Amino acid sequence: MNETAPARGEPLTEALERLRLEGAIFLRAEYTERWALGDQGGPLFAAMMHPGAQRLILFHVVASGRCFVSCADGERYWANAGEVIVLPYGDVFLMGGVEPVEPVSIMSVVPPPPWTEMPIVRYGEGGPRTDVVCGCLYSKDLLFDPALKAFPPVFVVRPTAGPARAWFDASVAYALEASSGQGRGLPSTKLPELLIIEVLRLHLANAPAADRGWFAALRDPVLAPAMKAIHTAPERKWTVADLATEAAASRSLLDGRFREVLGLSPIRYVKEWRMRIAQDLLATTDVTIASVARRVGYDSEEAFSRAFKRAYGRSPSLWRAGPSAV
Repeated sequence: MNETAPARGEPLTEALERLRLEGAIFLRAEYTERWALGDQGGPLFAAMMHPGAQRLILFHVVASGRCFVSCADGERYWANAGEVIVLPYGDVFLMGGVEPVEPVSIMSVVPPPPWTEMPIVRYGEGGPRTDVVCGCLYSKDLLFDPALKAFPPVFVVRPTAGPARAWFDASVAYALEASSGQGRGLPSTKLPELLIIEVLRLHLANAPAADRGWFAALRDPVLAPAMKAIHTAPERKWTVADLATEAAASRSLLDGRFREVLGLSPIRYVKEWRMRIAQDLLATTDVTIASVARRVGYDSEEAFSRAFKRAYGRSPSLWRAGPSAV
């Protein structure tokens, strides 16, 4: 992934800068092994934090240690120090540490909002520590409509060395400092908005045709229904005819719109989206490669491995092992 910030004027950057976000860093946590806290997020929390909201964008900056987040399907998405866990639709989730333990409700540990002071949560059994800074944002943008499935329910962003990493680290340090003591009012800052925009930019840098028109496609009356169908069921054996039916358009019109807005044929978009999902699953979960293959529409692990290697130059197992496994 190219960590150099895009030049001003690039479509992805401009689209993210146009996002209207309202948010705050709302909690700092110091967890010690063993620990696990459930009943987090969801519509009730959204309504408490932003009256009238049904969902929020939640993010968790891991300042030290290691932890996971899981939603309804039970899949664990892991993050280490310097990484960010994002729940773009604010689903109910469980967060925990490395050592197994029975989870308790977050409501038994944290007083319910609204808060006049930033809470600092200290919880666990006294083992190795994980520090997390938590934030939430509200947006009416279509990008965060769960029906479109522009994002997985959970994803982890890992900034690498470069200008983006330096800015990111400085922002995390500021967030920790701003939340370093009790008795302080909630900070008034644009940091959550800036931080999540940078996180989204890094995540979307690998989205198919992100530099050409992915945001525009999400709002296109022909493309949006087809993209929603692909995002909802990437494992399906899609044909152009199937997607045209979803979009209530002719095959020629659908194909033309994909090529005009995204620079890709419909089936090429399907393949690239599948590889994007596969990357996320390999990087942040312990799901077997065979299971990843099934989730993205391949009948065999071998066929998936060949396709993945063609796309990224490495087998799924080597890609998962990281840069050192060359």
